[in-house]
Amino acid sequence: MPEIRQDITTKEWVIIATERSKRPHDFKKKVERDGEQRLDPACPFCPGNEAMTAGDLYRRPHVLNVNGADWGVRVVPNKFPALIPQGSLERQVEGVSFHRLDGVGQHEVVIETPHHNRFMFDMDDVEVCSIIHTYRERYNQLKQDKRFKVILIFKNHGKAAGTSLEHPHSQIIAAPVLPAHIRNKYEIATAYFDDNERCIYCDVVQDEINAGTRIILQTNFFVAFHPFASQAPFETWIAPLRHRSSFGAISDDEIEDFSSVLRVVLKKLHIGLGNPDFNYVIHTAPLTDENKRYYLWHMQILPRLTTPAGFELGTGMSINTTLPEETAAFMRTVDIS
Repeated sequence: MPEIRQDITTKEWVIIATERSKRPHDFKKKVERDGEQRLDPACPFCPGNEAMTAGDLYRRPHVLNVNGADWGVRVVPNKFPALIPQGSLERQVEGVSFHRLDGVGQHEVVIETPHHNRFMFDMDDVEVCSIIHTYRERYNQLKQDKRFKVILIFKNHGKAAGTSLEHPHSQIIAAPVLPAHIRNKYEIATAYFDDNERCIYCDVVQDEINAGTRIILQTNFFVAFHPFASQAPFETWIAPLRHRSSFGAISDDEIEDFSSVLRVVLKKLHIGLGNPDFNYVIHTAPLTDENKRYYLWHMQILPRLTTPAGFELGTGMSINTTLPEETAAFMRTVDIS
């Protein structure tokens, strides 16, 4: 029988359509990847082509010497930014209905490696750790600009996830407004804290640990699991076991642990599902609420294995054709050695 489950952190309902369910292994694609290509002369992110991007905003030294590159991770302005630093935040109103302001913000690209196609699931822990350190450094730098209310760190992998360049990269956007989707999550978390004096996300994490059936792996600092009301097959959360509202507060020890967990999860998805396209997002508290106790930063990974259709678009409800208990069990069996 189909089941309707609620994500208590968003109040959204998800249909688990077991009547037309797929087995976890049914999602695996047969994909043949080219051998490792260290350099693409036409790629703006490859070593030697640094002049094809704007000046560095940040860089970390290399951990692998690739084609003489003197960097391991670079951060550059996005060539086609969604938001730009210049402009005014004064709201302009026409009549009653038309509100606008300049598109002020920051849009950055994190070039994750000098290798043209050495993806995160191919890297070692040290390489991934360097990327996460970069995320933290840029986050903490951007939050100094008091115009910004939220900072979003995200990655698109594969065409179905929205990427246009193969070279491994992720993005950071700082925005001066709080989107309604994000605001809704924070309002629910605040109301829950007011009623219970506990963080709703910490309670979700503890309930998932107690249930055990949707856990992928757990370490000293983090747990990876497929949430009870997964929006899509193989949706994965990685959440800290120590309460922290802001990603910017992650410690060096936690970065090391988180990097290992992330690499393992992505490797399991890569091997188990045949290199699926995916997005990941780091959810973190608004910049004005970083020191409050109602929120828990976490990463959400969404493999792009299905396409939303009319029902999803018309209702806002997701249809998931697999049980997260079954996909988590499948992930635990995937051998990455």
